[in-house]
Parts: sequence; structure tokens; C-alpha cells
Amino acid sequence: MTWTAALAPLRNRDFAWYFASRFVNTLGNMMASIALAFAVLDITDSPAALGQVLAAHTIPMIALLLYGGVIADRFPRTLVLQFSNLASAVSQGAIALLVLAGEAEIWMLVVLSVVHGAVSGVGFPAMASVLPQLVPREDLQPANALVSLTRNGMMVLGPTIGALLVVTVGSGWALAVDATTWLLAALLLVPVRLPARQPRAETPDTLRELREGWSFFWATPWLWIVVVGFGVLNAIHAGAWFTLGPAVADDTIGRQAWGVVLSAEAAGLLLTTVVLLRVRLERPLLLGMLGVAMMAPPMLLLGVSPTLVGLVTTAFLAGAGTEIFGMGWNLAMQENIEDGMLSRAYSYDALGSFVAMPVGQLAYGPLALAFGFRPVLVASAVAYVAVVALVLCSRSVRTLTRAPVTPEAAVTTTTS
Repeated sequence: MTWTAALAPLRNRDFAWYFASRFVNTLGNMMASIALAFAVLDITDSPAALGQVLAAHTIPMIALLLYGGVIADRFPRTLVLQFSNLASAVSQGAIALLVLAGEAEIWMLVVLSVVHGAVSGVGFPAMASVLPQLVPREDLQPANALVSLTRNGMMVLGPTIGALLVVTVGSGWALAVDATTWLLAALLLVPVRLPARQPRAETPDTLRELREGWSFFWATPWLWIVVVGFGVLNAIHAGAWFTLGPAVADDTIGRQAWGVVLSAEAAGLLLTTVVLLRVRLERPLLLGMLGVAMMAPPMLLLGVSPTLVGLVTTAFLAGAGTEIFGMGWNLAMQENIEDGMLSRAYSYDALGSFVAMPVGQLAYGPLALAFGFRPVLVASAVAYVAVVALVLCSRSVRTLTRAPVTPEAAVTTTTS
């Protein structure tokens, strides 16, 4: 693939506006993730409290994912995204104001995280499934890569900038930037026009549409097998890396260094994205699952010997593997699932993948206090590799190849 072909999606006006929206939003999110973690730790040193705040976001997000999938398959996806972005701006802005004013308490962050998680659940399926409506089938891999490029590029800068703000002017400013970017992201979606959809023959019925989505999900082996596997993998990742990670870093390498580690992970994502702009993935799920296994070494090192050099190196490799999976998964979904079912498929994917995350977020703090940080992190790394191996036992996962490009697969230029 030439660089001209790799950058072709940016010549599409609608994709370019969507791309800009994702760009500014991602910068704020990357700063906010580390700022919120240390805002909680400034109120209380308990990793269990951090797990409660993270779970308060995740649980309502999961609860509304299926409804969000139905909404995104029924209404214009950019409209759904605008609503989600505006509501997120309000909730994150409230958190920022409380932190800046020094009035934040854990219960307040929990309540506002519930609101933010709920609107994220409504918006996620639309965000995940809108790309096939913006670009032709032959441009899906470069379009996904360009979106990943912005996300991963901001992941390199965001955590480091966020950590710098935390240690200089405090967590509230990074959270305030995140709120502003949610608002700007909504405004940048205004010019986007999606292809017209075929009118529905049936009267909208949420329960029927959910049943249709479930039937498709269960009838597609590679889809549900990977999703079930990621239910476990994400629980481990959320508990070991994102809940115990900041607490371990606070007592060992330091807050600023933890930001550098997260940026190294993002650098691995970024470099791999640039490669994937040119290199076609022919076995998206096989390579993706092998790549995601690279998340185990930094977890192991975090428990055994949390040194900055070691964590930066393994986090970089983990980021590279994670990006291979992310690209492979999106291509598998977008090329093998028709548009009218895609948002619901993504919602079942997200539900199954995320449903156990609150378990990890809530359980890992008490587990670390009961058994020690080191044994819990070492066991997590071993379990992570074991789950990846089990998923790869499925032939449907190992052998799934790229769908051929046909003229009928191209996106229509008729706008609504």
C-alpha cells in the first residue's frame, strides 16, 4: 500500500471532520485518565477507593451498551455521538470544578462517574461502528489506522502532560481540559453527513432488535469466543494495570515515571499504527491475539521488579501488540458484519468484553491487601497468557481472513 492510498481517507470531507473530532477528544481523555487516578489518591491513599471510582464509570457504561447499540442502528450515528459528547462535557466539567475547588469527595466522584459512564455506554456503539459509513470498504484499514494514529499519538503525549500537570498545578486542570475537548468534539461532528439508510419495514422494537443482535452474536463463533476471552482479559487488565499500577508506581518509581510508562505503551501503539498504514493484515484475529499476549510481561515486571527501564520497554511492546489486535478486531467486525447489524454487534462485543472489568477494578485492591501486590500481579500475568492460548484453540479465530473488496461494498455517496 502506498502512502497516497494510506492517506486517502483524509480527502473524504466527512471522514476529515470525524477525524478532527476524535483527535481533540482523545487528547483530553488521555490526560484525564491519569489525572483522575491521582485525584482519587490525593483524597485517599486506598487503591480500593480508586477501584470504586473506576467501577462507577464502567458499570453504567456496560448496563447501557446494548441500548446504545440499538439506538446507533436506528438513528444517525453522528447525532448519537454529539449527545454523548455534550453530556460527557458536563459530567467531566463538574468533576474538574470539584477537584479545582478542593471540595471533591469520593462519593461525589462516584456519582459523576456514573453519569459519565452512562452516556459513554450510549455513545460507544455509534463511535465504534460509524467508520464503514464514512469511507469505502477498500479504505477501511487506512481509515482505522489514521484514527488509531491520533489516539496513539495523544496517548504518547497525554499521560506525560497529565502527570506533569498533576505534579505542578494539580489534577483539576487536566480534567478541565478533558471537559473542554468533549464539547469541541461535539461541535466538530456538526458538518458530518452520513449515507442515507434504507427505510425500515418494521416498526422499531427495542426488544426485538436486541434479540436479533443476540442471535447474530451467538451464531458467529469467532465473535463470541474472542468476546468471552476478553471479558476475562479486560478484568485482569483493569485490576492489575490500571488499579494496582498507579498504587505500585506511587511507592516505587513515582507518579511522573508512571506517566512515562503509560506514554511508552502509547508509543508502541503509535509506531505499530504507522506500520499498519502500509502493511495489510491477512489473519487479523490470529495476529491480534498473539499481539495482545504482550500485555503479560509488564504486569509480571510490575509485581516482580518495577523498574522504570524495564516497565518502559515491556509497556512499549505491549502497546505494539495491543494495536495489532485493535486493528485486526475492527477489520474483522467491519468487513464481516453488515451495517444494519454492526452497532448491535459492537454493543454485544463491548458488553461481553467489559462486563467483568468492574470485578477487576473492585476486587484487585482487596486482593492486593490480602495476599500482597507481588503474588497478585504475578498470577495475573500467568492467567493472561493462559486465556489468550484458550481463545486461539478456536479454529474460527485462527483462520479468519480479510473479506474481499467488491464494488457493492463501497459506501454510497447519497447523504441524509
